[in-house]
Amino acid sequence: MAVIDNLGGIAAFVTAVESGGFSAAAERLHLSRSTVGKTVARLEARLGVRLFHRTTRSLNLTDEGQAYYERCVRVMRELELAEDELQQGRRAPVGRLRISVPVLFGRLCVAPVLLDVAAAHPQLQLEIGFSDRRVELIEEGIDLAIRVGPLADTAGLKMRPLGEMHMLVCATPSYLAEHGTPQTAEALAEHNAILYGRLGRNVSWQFIDEAGQQVMVRPCARLALDDLEAMAAAVRAGLGISRLPRWLVAEQLASGELVAVLPGLHTVGFPVHAVWPYTRQYSARLRVVLDALAQALPPLLA
Repeated sequence: MAVIDNLGGIAAFVTAVESGGFSAAAERLHLSRSTVGKTVARLEARLGVRLFHRTTRSLNLTDEGQAYYERCVRVMRELELAEDELQQGRRAPVGRLRISVPVLFGRLCVAPVLLDVAAAHPQLQLEIGFSDRRVELIEEGIDLAIRVGPLADTAGLKMRPLGEMHMLVCATPSYLAEHGTPQTAEALAEHNAILYGRLGRNVSWQFIDEAGQQVMVRPCARLALDDLEAMAAAVRAGLGISRLPRWLVAEQLASGELVAVLPGLHTVGFPVHAVWPYTRQYSARLRVVLDALAQALPPLLA
């Protein structure tokens, strides 16, 4: 309580914004809901502005509250940076790092790396969220996110490339024995395709031919799924051909359960980046996680 009072209620205010309410903020701060509410109320009284629009069901920032929140987040990150700078002499990174990762890629590829980092650095606290939603790092208080695909708006963010997610077209030997093995990219359009997304969408597969030219193939969709694991299961069941990440089907390719189709044809992959809010200097805990990911992920993706 003393720490929150000394900070003028900033910690309680920021936590309430990021948690979505006073109750969730109280749980994270190990305080009562009324304590958090009173602390924020005192902050509003001191500032002379209303920071939240309060109803019985929701808690939303006012325009003044939004501007104050963005400034508070920057200030708190500067305080964390100052703390990290004081701890540079320590070998082991300490403190909490909030990380957002895609669901499947995060679970199968990123999480094992992060668990190794956690085991090696017991004073490091990792909070890992799995979501395919593109989180707003600064607004949601996320320290680091792993993003797959082209980066859009990176204002206020720093980034580090972690490799490229290579895709390949594959099928079961039994499917190819029944339907034939395509010899060109254009021949893929004649096969039953298992696509990512929804039926009715114009989905195309992109390739690069030997001359370096881009080739667009629009396969005939038999199934459309929005889950990569379900797509891989459908391919293993012999239901068609699909384009899947190499890391997802590596074991099945090695065992012969699946066969790469047109292995000499280069598929257009998806870049993988680590992104985090801009700071003048890496914190020790961010640096150790970034270095571990940069070492482990490129070989896995390639």
